[in-house]
Amino acid sequence: MRLGAKKDVAAKPTSSSGGKAKKKKWSKGKVKDKANNAVVLDKTTYDKLMKEVPTYKLVSPSVLVDRLRINGSLARAAIRELTNQGLIVPVSTHGAQWIYTRATGVEEEKKAAKKEAADEE
Repeated sequence: MRLGAKKDVAAKPTSSSGGKAKKKKWSKGKVKDKANNAVVLDKTTYDKLMKEVPTYKLVSPSVLVDRLRINGSLARAAIRELTNQGLIVPVSTHGAQWIYTRATGVEEEKKAAKKEAADEE
């Protein structure tokens, strides 16, 4: 009798290329709904633009498109109009993205001071 004799166990070698691998199926892809955004400002949208947008902390064309359901060119025109009226002030303007914020009381005081200085002259 032998002590500590090893048993003869034939271990099957694991093969890395085991049969034919299943081909990956192509997904159908996600279908995006058509955005039905307004091309022309109507009275209700214009009123909402003038009333609510100056209270937003962040104003950009993408924010206006998302919240007001208007198209991008209309959003850019609206931002230009609000800037000319002094309701919003630019934070950063870039070739691809305009970023604005609401005009605070400090900005309005500066404008009032400039106007008074112009009136005195």
